[in-house]
Formats: sequence, structure tokens, C-alpha cells
Amino acid sequence: MGVLLVESPGSEQFRLQLKEELRKLGYVDGQSIRFEFRSDQGKGSRLPELAADLVQLKVDIIVTWFTPAARAAREATREIPIVIALAGNPVETGLIDSLARPGGNITGVSGVGGELAGKCAELLAEILPSSRRAVALGNASDPFSKPFLEKILLGGKAAGINIESMMINGPSELEAAFAAMAQHRPDAVIVQPSLGLKRPIELALQYRIPAVSIFREFAEEGGLFSYSSLNADIYRRTASFVDKILKGAKPAELPVEQPTKFELVINLKTARSLSLTIPQSRLLRADDVIE
Repeated sequence: MGVLLVESPGSEQFRLQLKEELRKLGYVDGQSIRFEFRSDQGKGSRLPELAADLVQLKVDIIVTWFTPAARAAREATREIPIVIALAGNPVETGLIDSLARPGGNITGVSGVGGELAGKCAELLAEILPSSRRAVALGNASDPFSKPFLEKILLGGKAAGINIESMMINGPSELEAAFAAMAQHRPDAVIVQPSLGLKRPIELALQYRIPAVSIFREFAEEGGLFSYSSLNADIYRRTASFVDKILKGAKPAELPVEQPTKFELVINLKTARSLSLTIPQSRLLRADDVIE
């Protein structure tokens, strides 16, 4: 089995938990299954060659993490079954025909990252009531960046927060982006996950700009808060798709599923380091608070 990863919040946990969920279904690494993991290591331009490598190995199935990986796998093969995990808006980005009837060789669990990002914009008004202006930091190399930004703009409008879009060409431009933000400091920045985890958080803390995103790991590593799908459910459902296909099911006949469970995680330690006060009412409503 090939696994193609975009290095991003949650990618390492996905790698570990996917193996564990498949083990529960009877697939033991080195015995009944062999894993071929490939990560772009933060360089999205490598995804096509990594996908081609998996195809040359003649793997029986490819699992992808995030939209750019799904796109690269699709371009590399129309024959090997592909199971997507959190590929945002797969119909809109052209990966599948429809959620109910995906067609072709792709199925799995789609992401709702745009909706989650829009909710992050709305939550800013509750968690940081003084927020008036925020930056939506998008990754131009990610085909999901357009719906990601569109949903944030809608969420900001609903919450009365002015959203400024900033597009960069991958993680290599993060330093310049945060330096530019610091010139006219926003109240917060919403970071697209494919731009990575640790470096955006480090820069946000360095420039004292509250940063939020749509993966739990973002808050755990020092982001102000995250609003995300419940990852454990995603891992389990992805493994279930793999199991069905390896037992003979056709991807075209397996409806693509969407996440249904979500959680808000607030990092109170980061809030204190940035001299921010989170309303107690909002803390009480959070699914988890990091002290």
C-alpha cells in the first residue's frame, strides 16, 4: 500500500494511526501488508514524482493525505485505487464526479476545510471579541486554496471581521509573509494547513500575531486555537475504505464520506503569552483547553 503525504498538521499522526487502524482490521505491517510511505517534506513540487514512484512500484492501493497529494496521485494513475483522506471539496477540485457516485478510481473521506476555516473566522469574534481585522494566509500551490479563502471571507463577513487575503507560494515564503503582516499587525491570522505546522506557529509567536487553523495539532503546538474534524474518526473511516477495496470493492461504487464530528481546542498558555484574555464563557464551551 502506498501512502502519499503532504507534510502538514496531523500528517505524522495520520501515518501512525492509519497503520494502527488497519492493524485492528487484520493488516499487520510486514506480514499481511507492506507500507510505502512518501512525504513531500514541505516541498509540494515533489508530489508528482513521489506519486509516480508509487505507481512504478505497482502498489495495490494509494492513500493520500490532503488535496495536493490526491491531485498528484490522480494525475499519476487512473487505474490503481486511491483513497483520499481530507481532500477538500473533491467535487469542486475535479477529483470525483460526485460524493454519492465518485466514478473513476477515487473514493474516501473528503475534507470540509473551507467550512472549518470559515467557522474559525466566526470564532475569532467570540474568542477575541476585540478582533476587527484578520489575515487569511493561503497556499497558492494548493488547489484547495480558493474555497479555503472564500469560506473565510464569508465567515468574517458574518462575524463583522474584515478579512485580508494573503497568498504565498508554499512554506518557503512564510518568513516574508509574517514580516509583511507585522508592518500592519492584524488581530489574527488563519493559516491554511498545507503551509505546515511548526514554522507558522513559531513565526506567529515571534511577531506576536494570534494564529489559528483547522487541525488540533496546530493548537497543541502553540497556535491560539483550532477548530477541526475529529481526527480519530477520520483515521478509522479511511482504514475502512482501504479494507473494503482490498477485499474487492470498486472505488467508483463507494460513496465519498464527509466528517461529522468536530472539536474546538483553545491554547490558554499561548493566549497568556500574547497577553490575551479569553472570555470564560468561551473557555467553558471549548472541547479542550490547553493550560
